[in-house]
Amino acid sequence: MNETLNVLVIDDDVTDRMAIRRYLAKTPLQATMTEAENAQVARQLLASEPFNCIFLDFRLPDTDGLSFIKQLRLEGNRLPIIVFTGQGDEQTAVELMKAGASDYLSKSRLSPDTLSSLIRHAMTVYRAEQRTRAAQEQLKQTNLLLRQQNQELEDQRQQIEQQNLQLLEANQHKAEFLATVSHELRTPLNSILGFSQILKSQTKGPLNDYQVKMADCIHTNGASLLHLVNDILDMSTIESNRLHLTPHFFDVKVLIQEVLSEMHWMVSKKELAIQALVNLEDGVVYNDRQRLKQILINLLSNAIKFTDQGTIDIEVNSLAQNSLEICVQDTGIGIADEQLASIFQPFRQVDQSIIRKHAGTGLGLAITHSLVSMMQGWITVSSQIGQGSSFRVQIPRQISEPTTR
Repeated sequence: MNETLNVLVIDDDVTDRMAIRRYLAKTPLQATMTEAENAQVARQLLASEPFNCIFLDFRLPDTDGLSFIKQLRLEGNRLPIIVFTGQGDEQTAVELMKAGASDYLSKSRLSPDTLSSLIRHAMTVYRAEQRTRAAQEQLKQTNLLLRQQNQELEDQRQQIEQQNLQLLEANQHKAEFLATVSHELRTPLNSILGFSQILKSQTKGPLNDYQVKMADCIHTNGASLLHLVNDILDMSTIESNRLHLTPHFFDVKVLIQEVLSEMHWMVSKKELAIQALVNLEDGVVYNDRQRLKQILINLLSNAIKFTDQGTIDIEVNSLAQNSLEICVQDTGIGIADEQLASIFQPFRQVDQSIIRKHAGTGLGLAITHSLVSMMQGWITVSSQIGQGSSFRVQIPRQISEPTTR
């Protein structure tokens, strides 16, 4: 305790005050002493000067020590208070300690050693209490801050939850709207395709070359438009959780040949070579045949669309754990690494510009990804710019049960 202590002595007896001053000077403590004859003067001094410790006579002319201590503590004063009295009384000592006194001693037992010991002990306790109060206040402030932050986080969580509900509702309305519009568009489109096919067949009368060309143009563009509408309808059905698989047993080998036969016209228009290798002893699987056919058509259509020359290979292999792998590989334009992560997202294409060369909604791969997931499988892609792309689909030979998204 090297710092200088400022001690306030409150006692109406000048002899006692002189004794305390004399004893204090004989202690190893560095201390200055200020005197007050009564409680009123002491209050004025406490209000105007900083003190480290108080020596208080139990009996004062204007109050008693017990009342004085209670009043100081009530006002928030936490300075150590050592009470002196002319007569020792255990009950009085207990009352003083309960009121907030730091210690109690009879004047007859005063000495430099006891005075030094009392001050050291009182100051040690006082500083420990100060640290405790500071820590409690800091903890209180920290808890208050945490409560405020937790409340802010809760408010943000509720706001995000509300926004998510609104987004889900808006997405549901969008899906229902697209499904309705797509359904309404298919009826007139099918009529256009039917009438254009009749015109091309010339069963109702001959057409000149220009008219035949126009009828063929109507049919081709109508078919493309119907394909786009079907993609939108499928995507909206998937997003609204209304798409159901209808599994049954069928032969994958037969399905592959059927798909290749139907897509022969697309391949021949671009003079591409297409090869199929089905490495299956038993091609029978239990799954949704129509949806697997849709997956194959989507992957082959993409391969044909983005390949101007070279080959397209489709390979089917049997894997362990009762599953199949279907690989569609092309020698097309390829996909950049930074675009691979987003190609299975709806309405995304490698070329997003208005003047892009390859038309389409960008839903084919998103639909394919969703259908493969429904079939309890997964799809991966690897690609190099200018070298081509390879899509691999793995599905179980037999799905456990019809699934719904």
